[in-house]
Order: sequence, then C-alpha cells, then structure tokens
Amino acid sequence: MARAKSSVSIPVQLAQLVDEAPDSAEWIHEQKFDGYRILADKHGDRVTLLSRRMNDWTAQFPTVAAAVAKLPCERAILDGEVAAVMPDGRTSFQALQNAFSGSQASLHYFVFDLLQLEREDLKGLPLLERKKRLQKLLGKKAGVLRYSDHVEGSGKKFFQLACKQGLEGIVSKRRDSKYSGGRGGSWVKTKCLLRQELVIAGYTDPEGARNHIGSLLVGYYDGGKLIYAGKVGTGFTMKLLVEVKQLLEPLETAKCPFTPEPPRAWTGPGRHWCTPKLVGEVAFSEWTADGRLRHPSFQGLRKDKKASDVVRERPATAPSG
Repeated sequence: MARAKSSVSIPVQLAQLVDEAPDSAEWIHEQKFDGYRILADKHGDRVTLLSRRMNDWTAQFPTVAAAVAKLPCERAILDGEVAAVMPDGRTSFQALQNAFSGSQASLHYFVFDLLQLEREDLKGLPLLERKKRLQKLLGKKAGVLRYSDHVEGSGKKFFQLACKQGLEGIVSKRRDSKYSGGRGGSWVKTKCLLRQELVIAGYTDPEGARNHIGSLLVGYYDGGKLIYAGKVGTGFTMKLLVEVKQLLEPLETAKCPFTPEPPRAWTGPGRHWCTPKLVGEVAFSEWTADGRLRHPSFQGLRKDKKASDVVRERPATAPSG
C-alpha cells in the first residue's frame, strides 16, 4: 500500500459539550468513542490518515490504513475514531496507548461520516444522507472498519443507556446538518464521566514503593494564563510512568508555569516545574469549588492535542430544537 500527501484542508467537525442530550426528532445520537479522531483520505490504494490537527498518522495505525485501502472505491474521505475495543465491547483510551508499542489486533476504525466519494463532495449533503452512503460503502462485514450506527430521537434515554453500560457518553448531531468543520452547534456531546485534556506542567517526586513520578501537576489555559487544576497520582502503569518521566525530564524549568503559582499545600513537596508542552487525558469525579479536580485518574498522553489549545470544558445548555 502506497502513501501520498493528503489534499484534505477542511478542519474536522467538533462537538460542543452540553449538560443534557437534546431529545427532539431533529437529532440523531451516536456512541462517543474513547480514542483518536482520524480522517482517512483514500486515493486508489494510497491512504493517508490525519489527526484532528492534520498531522500524518498513517504510520501509527497501519492496519487501519490497509483496511481503508481495500474499500471498493477509488476516492473517499472518511471521518471517524480509532479506538481499542476491550473484551466487554467498550472502548478504552488506556488500551489504545498500549497498542502503539504492541499488538494492534484490538484496534478498530469507527467511521461516522463520509466527506467525499469518488469525485463528489458530500459535505453539503444532510448528515443522514452522508451516513446512508457511508454504510453502503463499508458494507455489512465486520472487521477493522466499523460503521458507527445511530438512533433517531430519544436522546435522553440513549444517554441513560450509555451511562448504564459504562460508556463515556454520546454525541448528538442534527440529522440535516452539513459538514462545515470546527466547533458549532450542530454536533454536541454529553458525557457520563467527566474527563478532558489537561496540560502537564510539572510533577512531584515519588513516595513509598513507587518509582519515577509521584503525581503530575496539570492545568488548562484561560486568557493566555495556565491555571492550576490539581495533581494526578493514579491511573499509571509502570510503562507509562517511565515514558512520562523520560518526556518530562528534558522539559524541566526553574520557573513555575502556572499563574498564580499553586501553594505547596496543593502540590505537595518535591515538585518539579516543566515547560508546558505535553497533554494528558484525565478522568475525574467533579471540579471542586476552588477549581481543582476531585479523584483524578490519568488515562494517557494525548499526542494529537496542542498544549496551547487546552481550555477547561464547560457544558452549555442543551439545544432546545
């Protein structure tokens, strides 16, 4: 399978966080997958996989690229999420991290949109028409490529079911919406579990039997300032502890990157500041009144996110229609 430089220029369509899933008939609802957003650009047997920042990730997911290359068309642009599927059927971001250096047998590309097919630009078509053509293109055979199915209406019930099954949440989309790129109101997401990307700007020394790192010191940007959001000391594998420590050591700096500097009572002793370049995904139970994470757990590095783009996600009111 050959690789070629992609001609895709449109930004990916992003979903806005809301506090409640829309329930009217104008919306359809899909499972929210726990992985990496990927655009697949196919020219004959040449395939390029692009991250949400339009970086070439073809080498990271060779099994996905090979599966896209076999689709029965000369030209196609797909939008979806590459995720690792656990034995119980749920997707896991932590398992996806392990797939980078091990077997990719658990990886699947959950495709939910079709932006171009052959010479026809489909972005201006209603969403349901694009999904209809996508389902026909992918066929019924289950493999690396999976069609992301949906339900129409009943957003609140679908969200409750997703949470009951231990999923991260759902994505709701206007059934007649065009694919315009960026973060608008036609795609919204509702989360069962609180989690978001945060900038890693320091760490503490390990204590007890742990090696390498005690906790990560994380934050988000607000008005150009990096705001401290707390420390994360759980969720690590030994392999991840080693990797993160190796990445952070060259970034160590004497100057605190947070504004204002968090008190030692919040960070603990033995703290090290780092230039804020790395991004991690963190799950947590809630935000405290003083703006810190409660019960945070590290899920993995977000190699597809830019640190300066990380802000605190705040849910908007659910669309009424």
